[in-house]
Amino acid sequence: MYLDFLIDRFKQVEYKTAFIYEDRAVSYKELLAKIEEFKDFLKGHNLSGTVLAIDSNNSPEAIAMLLASIESSNISIPFSSTFADKKDEYFRLAGVKQAIKFDDNRPTIVNYSYSLDSVHYSYLLENKLPGLVLFSSGTSGKSKGIVHNVSTLLDKYQRVGKDFRTLSFMNYDHIGGFDTILYSLSNQSSLVFQNDRSPKSVCETIEKHKIEVLPVTPTFLNLILLSDMHNSYDLCSLNYITYGAEPMPEYLLKKCTEIFPNVKFLQKFGTSETGTLQSKSKANDSLWFKIGGDGFDIRIVEGILQIKAKSAMLGYLNAPHPFTKDGWYITGDKVETDGEYIRILGRDSEIINVGGEKVFPAEVENVILEL
Repeated sequence: MYLDFLIDRFKQVEYKTAFIYEDRAVSYKELLAKIEEFKDFLKGHNLSGTVLAIDSNNSPEAIAMLLASIESSNISIPFSSTFADKKDEYFRLAGVKQAIKFDDNRPTIVNYSYSLDSVHYSYLLENKLPGLVLFSSGTSGKSKGIVHNVSTLLDKYQRVGKDFRTLSFMNYDHIGGFDTILYSLSNQSSLVFQNDRSPKSVCETIEKHKIEVLPVTPTFLNLILLSDMHNSYDLCSLNYITYGAEPMPEYLLKKCTEIFPNVKFLQKFGTSETGTLQSKSKANDSLWFKIGGDGFDIRIVEGILQIKAKSAMLGYLNAPHPFTKDGWYITGDKVETDGEYIRILGRDSEIINVGGEKVFPAEVENVILEL
């Protein structure tokens, strides 16, 4: 139904590897079979058209269950061990009554007593639309529950992109991880799951599985350089390193481009509220980039980036609607402009006032890194 275009693409490459997980290769044919098996499982347990958490880290089974849950018009709540200490808080916030866990790759149901009266849930369930709930990290305040209509999130994956073997670094309960998985599947690519995120393990995986795209955070790139693991493994298969989710220090980017001269560095941008945008860096070692793409518009108001997106969330579960009356999401990111390119300076809420001069933390971090 909602995934028909993906299912059709899977059938075209049935014997190609969709996932590699703990050295176990899963073909697109096996993925198709898992999706059907899990759809039957959900139907048999009256878990269609309901609120369902998937309590698992990235794995072929977890992703197959997520896809089956979307096809079953559920409001799906992916949940990884990243937020294990907040499970009760998040499940209560999202009104979770049932969750799926995996025992030897087989699904089991765990019951919870939470419930929630949400206008967003009512809209999705009454119209038999698949939903997705993500959580903000809460680093700048209380965690928020973010509700999406999955059918609008899927639109961007209709367009065929490039086929690269990619490392799945972020979990599927993060908008960046969700985007990586859907982008890879929609392009009939191979995705290697990496739940051990130590520099040694990641570099070992790149060498072993000839990873072509490495999507990471600037912090992790810095850890790789500090550990010197890039000199211990053969990373020549890399074509792209994409980075995002936090500010990239200028010094670190220049250092990385010197160490990996044959790798294309691409700054990514997205928010849990709007989804991920297409992006293009001005140069390999430049923090200037342009963003947009089909279904996205951007504007700068008083130096703050705003986004209007067809894939924008329906709203929060526990916070006021954050959009302007004409549908623009105020990101809170302070930016500079150079024609069609922008450079993110930092969060407007994080500016430090030092003797009347406004300083962004990223500026201070960049100087420290140079030492």
